[in-house]
Amino acid sequence: MDFKQLRYFVAVYEEGHVGRAAERLSISQPALSQQIRHLEHNLDVSLFERSSKRLLPTLAAHTLYNHALPLLDGLQRAKEALSNFQGQALRTIAIGVLQTVHTSLVPQMLERVRQAQPHLVVQIYELTGIEIERRLLNGSLDIGISYLPPRQPGLNGMLLYEDELQLVIPADHPLREFKKVSLTQAAELPMLLLGEEFQVRQIWKSQLASLGRRPQVQAELNTMAGILESLPHTRLATVLPGRSRQEHENQVLLWKPLSEPRVPLKVGLVCRDVQRQQATLELLRTLLEDVRHPKDAALL
Repeated sequence: MDFKQLRYFVAVYEEGHVGRAAERLSISQPALSQQIRHLEHNLDVSLFERSSKRLLPTLAAHTLYNHALPLLDGLQRAKEALSNFQGQALRTIAIGVLQTVHTSLVPQMLERVRQAQPHLVVQIYELTGIEIERRLLNGSLDIGISYLPPRQPGLNGMLLYEDELQLVIPADHPLREFKKVSLTQAAELPMLLLGEEFQVRQIWKSQLASLGRRPQVQAELNTMAGILESLPHTRLATVLPGRSRQEHENQVLLWKPLSEPRVPLKVGLVCRDVQRQQATLELLRTLLEDVRHPKDAALL
């Protein structure tokens, strides 16, 4: 048994499917299956029960997984520690970002990281909240910028800034004269919403459920830009983070604060291992200081 086999095993265990694990590891499915068989032979145990839809881990697999994670994490920390002796060697950090967070955040972050850490290569992935958390858990992302608190156990969050959901409507909408819109009123409106995989959609759904209501979904789009481009040509409404107004405000859309109650949002840095990522978390939090505390009020 070696570290490579352990890494392969962890991927199969977490994905529950050889095909998805092979894609994650960028190797062929037959090669991965062979490595798992070799591992089982070397350990003289059965690690998975094969079913038609997924691989079911055995008790031995659960035990091995619990011991494998700290070993692999320790190996990664050792590699990072040794990189300090490699002069100006490049280091890569993978960050997943929601498309619904403050839209100026990504370019600001890239430029400031480049200036502060010129030998740090930053990879940015625009993902849904569900995908960010999945990739953090499987190790293909180092840090996520997402809504807090994380939904998956084993993830930790550090607050960047606070926001709130606002109602967005066309300029000729029946509610155009309202300064604020109550949650009860908004619950009655036909909506153009982001898909079910988006956290904004889940937060809105959960908020209405507390009133015994469900979203009145008339249409869905999978990009915030697509929703904002389409909305003026409809009589529909949507809900989006209020800070998005600063980058997308125009005369054909109106942004209305929600009330009774407000729908607060907390946006933060999310990671699996706070101790391991502490330096990077603090760096990003410091570099994004003016996003966290803007000079002008974010919500009007």
